[in-house]
Amino acid sequence: MRVVRVALLAVASLFLSACGYNTLQVQDEAVKSAWAEVVNQYQRRADLIPNLVNTVKGFAAQEQAVLVGVTEARAKATQIQVNADDPESLKQFQAAQGEVSSALSRLMVVVERYPELKSDQNFRDLQAQLEGTENRITVARNRYIQAVQDFNITVRRFPTNLTAMIFGYKVKPNFTVENEAAIAKPPTVDFSAPTPAPAPQAAPEPAPAPAGN
Repeated sequence: MRVVRVALLAVASLFLSACGYNTLQVQDEAVKSAWAEVVNQYQRRADLIPNLVNTVKGFAAQEQAVLVGVTEARAKATQIQVNADDPESLKQFQAAQGEVSSALSRLMVVVERYPELKSDQNFRDLQAQLEGTENRITVARNRYIQAVQDFNITVRRFPTNLTAMIFGYKVKPNFTVENEAAIAKPPTVDFSAPTPAPAPQAAPEPAPAPAGN
């Protein structure tokens, strides 16, 4: 009996491997891991925003509209309970994070008006952290997109699509935006002084008219 059981387990293991069940398990875990990193990096950005807003407020308290906009966008984004397997939930999450990116971009425009703020060491440290976080968000999003793509191909490809149907695996929604290149690009966080435009050159004086005879 023991030999029979071992043989059955071996056959079952071989069957599950051949039908793609194990591949589905590995790829599903890869998607979950990639998504967790996406959420982690967005949370990292959210955690930086209060300090960033408070620092800007110390030098530019009169910019209330922009400061409130950033704070409200952050609050909205952090309150969303996202389910990455639900297309509508993922869409709402993307929209909220896009609003945060837009609010931060408007804040960066304001910062350019205050040279003393740009030279503040605390602000420069936040600048470096924000820039690094935006880059990490881009990397994490790209890895998630690739992980979902690999999983979805397995779910739809024959014969693993039959296994997916039996065990209830379905195609997962992915990041989809009207302008993926624009959304994926992190907001500019370079607070260095802009390069002055070159002074316009004076037009050459007309040549004197020839003397008459």
